[in-house]
Amino acid sequence: MKLAIVIVNYNVKHFLEQCLKSVYQSIRSIDAEVWVVDNNSVDGSVEMVQSLFPAVHVIANKENVGFSVANNQAIKKSTAEYILLLNPDTIVPENCFTKLLAFADNKSELGGCGVHMVDGQGTYLPESKRGLPTPEVALYKMIGLNKVFPKSKKFGKYHLGYLDKDQNHEIDILSGAFMLMRKKALDQVGLLDETFFMYGEDIDLSYRITQGGWKNYYFADTQIIHYKGESTKKLSTNYVRVFYKAMVIFAEKHYSGGNQTLFKFFINTAIYARATVAVVTNGIKKFWQPALEALFIFISLYWLKGYWEEHIKRGNEIYPIEMVTVHIPYYTASWILSLWYSGSYKKNYDFGLLVRGILLGTAAISIIYGLLPETLRFSRGIILFGTLLVIAMLLVWRTALHFAKYKTLDFSQRNHTKSILVGEQSKWEQVIDMLKSYNRNYQQIGFVSDQKSDSPQWLGTSNQLKEIIKIYGINEVIFSNDSISTEDTMKLMNDIGTRVNYYTIPADSNFVIGSHSKNANGLYFGEQIELNLNNQELRTQKRLFDIAIALTVIVLAPLAAIFRKTRKWLIHSGSVLVGHKTWVGYAASPQNLPGLRPGVYTTDFELKQENLKFQENLDLLYAKNYSVGMDLRAMLSY
Repeated sequence: MKLAIVIVNYNVKHFLEQCLKSVYQSIRSIDAEVWVVDNNSVDGSVEMVQSLFPAVHVIANKENVGFSVANNQAIKKSTAEYILLLNPDTIVPENCFTKLLAFADNKSELGGCGVHMVDGQGTYLPESKRGLPTPEVALYKMIGLNKVFPKSKKFGKYHLGYLDKDQNHEIDILSGAFMLMRKKALDQVGLLDETFFMYGEDIDLSYRITQGGWKNYYFADTQIIHYKGESTKKLSTNYVRVFYKAMVIFAEKHYSGGNQTLFKFFINTAIYARATVAVVTNGIKKFWQPALEALFIFISLYWLKGYWEEHIKRGNEIYPIEMVTVHIPYYTASWILSLWYSGSYKKNYDFGLLVRGILLGTAAISIIYGLLPETLRFSRGIILFGTLLVIAMLLVWRTALHFAKYKTLDFSQRNHTKSILVGEQSKWEQVIDMLKSYNRNYQQIGFVSDQKSDSPQWLGTSNQLKEIIKIYGINEVIFSNDSISTEDTMKLMNDIGTRVNYYTIPADSNFVIGSHSKNANGLYFGEQIELNLNNQELRTQKRLFDIAIALTVIVLAPLAAIFRKTRKWLIHSGSVLVGHKTWVGYAASPQNLPGLRPGVYTTDFELKQENLKFQENLDLLYAKNYSVGMDLRAMLSY
C-alpha cells in the first residue's frame, strides 16, 4: 500500500462528504486506502460515510477521544508507505497526491511534508509553513512583530514569511490539517503524543521527526483548500486556553532549564493577554450598539427634561436630581432591554421591531411608574414624548448606520446577494430555489459554462468569469464540481481574488459549502427546514416563560418547598433566571439546531430509556414545532 489517508471527523458531515469526494478523485491511479475516525458525531457523519463511501475504513468512537488518539487509532492499523493526516474541512485537487508522492519519493530524507494551503476565499494560509516556536520566536509572535515584519528573517520565523510561498522549502513545522509522513519515520520517532487533546500535536510530531534525523518540507507545487470551519475560533477564550495549554505541554517536553522557564512565562503571559483581548473584543462586538444607543437615549431624555422645564413648566418647577439619577437611567435601561429581547439588535433595519421594542419598553416604564409613591412620580409627559423622541432618534440613527454600511437608503439592499453558478444549466436550475430560501433578497443572475447555451441565463465561458463578475456586480460565485475540477476552481479563485465570496457544490450533491475568511466558521447551505426556534419572537417567548416561572417559584418559595416536583423548580430557578439554564433543553446536544442553554428538563421526557436516535428526532421536532405549551407540558410531565 502506497498511501493511507486518515481523516478525523467531529460533526462536519457535509464538509467531510466533499473532502472524501475530492480525495477519491485524487487517488484514482494510486494504491491508497482511506480511514475516517469519527469522534462520536451526532450529525449522521458515520451513516453518511458508510452509505456513500463503502470502501472507507470507519472507526466510530463512542466518545470524543481527541485528535491525537483518533489519528493514532488508524495509523496503527495501516501498513502504507506514507500516512497523510487530513482535516475533513479540506478539498484536494485531482493531481494533488500524484505530484506530492513523486516529490516525496525523490527525497529519501523526507520525514514529513506539508503543502500550499488557501482558505475558502483563495487566500494563502501562512500556517502552511512554520518555524520551531522557540522562546524568541514565541515572543515575537505574541507581541506582534511577526505581523509587522512578516518577511523579516529575525521576526518572521513563526510563519517563515521570508520564504517564497510559491517555492519548495525545507521547514521545521507541518500543519495538522495536511500532514504527509513517511511511515518509516513514524516507526522510528513514534506516533502523535496523546497528551495533546487538540492543537500542538502537529508541532510536537514535526519536531520529533527532525530530531530523528529526518527533514520536513513545504511543497508548493500543489494547493489545497482548507476552510478552517470545524473548530477554529481565534477570538474564543476556549481556543486561547486549549492552544496555549498545548504550548506549555510542548515546552515541558522539549525544553529544559532557562529556555523552559522563559517559554512558559511567555505562554502564560499570552494566555491572559489573548484571553483579555478575546473577552473585550467579543464584548465590543456584541454590545457596542446597545451601549451607544443607551448613551443616545440618555442624552435625548436629558435634553427633553431641560426643554420641558424651560418651555412647558416655564421655569415654575425644576425636576429634582432623582429625575437624572434614577428615572432617566431606568427609562433608558427599560427601552434598551426591550429592544434586545424583541430581537431589534439582530435585525437592525427592521423598523417594525424597533418601534415594537420601544413601545414594550414604554409599557414596562409605565407599570413601574404606576407602582411608585406619588412623591416619586414626576412626569408622564416625559415618558410619552420621550417615547416619540427615542423612536425618531433611533430611526434617524439606524438609517444613517445603514447608509454608512451599504451606501444606499434602499433597505431591501442590505442583504442583497448577486450570485452566479459556474456549471451546467441543469445544476443551476436544481439549486436556485434552495439558495433563495436562505435570503429573500437572493438574486441568482445566471450560469457560466464552457458549453455554449441558448438559455437567456447563460452568461459566458469560464475564461470570461472575471469580466462577468465586474459587469454584473457579482458578489458570490458558486462552483459546481460536476462541471469544473477542483484544480480549475482554485486557479479561477486565484485569478479573481477576494472581491467575491466563493462556494462549491460537491459532485452529485444538493448542498453548498464555503467560508468567508480563514478565521470564520465554514458555511453550509442545504435543503432548509423551517424551525420555530429560529424565530426570534418565539425565542423571546421561551425566555420570558423561563423568567416568569422562575420568578413565580422564587416568590412562592415556602409553598414550592413542600412538593417534590416544585422543589426541583426552586433549586434551579436562580440559574434559569440569570440565563445559565432553560427549563426545557435538548436531549442529545445537537450541533445543527438553534442553540439552547442546558435544560433542567429535556425533550425526551416521554422516553422510558435513553436512545440517541429518538433523542435526536425529539430535539428536531421540538425546534421545529416549538411553543410555550411544549415547555409547560414537559415541566408538568416529569
